[in-house]
Amino acid sequence: MNCPKCSSEMISVNFDGIEVDRCTKCRGIWFDMLEAIRLKERDGSEIIDTGEPRIGEQYNKIDHINCPVCDEPLLRMVDAKHPHIWYEECSLCHGTFFDAGEFKDFKDRQWSEFIKDLMTKK
Repeated sequence: MNCPKCSSEMISVNFDGIEVDRCTKCRGIWFDMLEAIRLKERDGSEIIDTGEPRIGEQYNKIDHINCPVCDEPLLRMVDAKHPHIWYEECSLCHGTFFDAGEFKDFKDRQWSEFIKDLMTKK
């Protein structure tokens, strides 16, 4: 599988029996249907997000990409609890792509996140 953002090879990463795909270059992560939600609930799973958030922010600007599984256009999504995180989701296979640093952020909601949400441009 190739990364939908930078076209580099993605490798399989396993955490607690759940296998996701991580880009070898930009470190974005592809989650098949419900994997992100399942991993969000597991202690320590943020370790799979090894990318630099500042690099993830650069790749986040790329928003017209296709699903690496079924080649459908991915839709830009926002989590209601984390409106500063923009991730992409496939409407066909329901896989999701998080840029580097976004999964850690998605998993951890702190006071600083609340402030960040207030400062995010609509």
